[in-house]
Amino acid sequence: MKIVTQRLSLPFLGLAILLTGCALTSGLDAPAGWTLVWADEFNQPDGSAPDPSRWNHATGGSGWGNAELQHYSNSTDNAYIQDGMLVIQANEETSMGRNYTSARLHTMVWAEWTYGRFEIRARLPNTPGIWPAFWLLPASATRYGTWPAGGEIDIMEMIGSQPGRVYATIHYNNPHRQSGGHYDLPAGQTFADDFHVFALEWEPEEMRWYVDGVLYHTETSWFTNNAPFPAPFDQPFYLLINLAVGGTWPGSPDETSAFPQYLFVDYVRVYQKEP
Repeated sequence: MKIVTQRLSLPFLGLAILLTGCALTSGLDAPAGWTLVWADEFNQPDGSAPDPSRWNHATGGSGWGNAELQHYSNSTDNAYIQDGMLVIQANEETSMGRNYTSARLHTMVWAEWTYGRFEIRARLPNTPGIWPAFWLLPASATRYGTWPAGGEIDIMEMIGSQPGRVYATIHYNNPHRQSGGHYDLPAGQTFADDFHVFALEWEPEEMRWYVDGVLYHTETSWFTNNAPFPAPFDQPFYLLINLAVGGTWPGSPDETSAFPQYLFVDYVRVYQKEP
């Protein structure tokens, strides 16, 4: 049975936050030695679109290389500001030949960085077939070649069949190589229950992933196209936030899946190392 699409209401949102016991506060402080260089606190008026001076919309329904099922739109039905948060909403509805809609935002052209600490404070969705992500792609497709040779850094990914686990991954080289790790909440908890801070510290020869300040994965070795280390992760990258539906990794929604689904983002912050 198709669930009717609806915008998240203010009373529903307030109740959800009350039930989790989570106020929309600033989260964990950055470690000493890091300076804030870019941020979005999502303080625009309720119902407005994400700040167009910070975020672009990627649109379309091609499957995005992963057999995804959604059509990404630039509509405020799928990405909007509410109560000081960015809300990305995945709906079950027909659009451009697809049965779901959602949003994919990125900072390309507006902001890119080589190295830094990248943080997102977010509460994730929870249903089979859903796939939220916070990640980085290279600003240039020519320096080391197109994906995967140019690299990809996944700061946080979660799939609906594992709602208590998030993944950290790097992709590199052609033919494709990848490596990574994961973080699990205590048994019975999910990332839909509360807000958490997901962070990556990316330095020239090391990357470190954190959840709520807990270091859970480190990478120190990668390569691409016979270029010297630390290629391809020595060039500018831009940020992406998206909420996919279906795909080769999470699988498709099933009869238990519920829509709409919501990715709530309290803030995104980027820091760089002090000299």
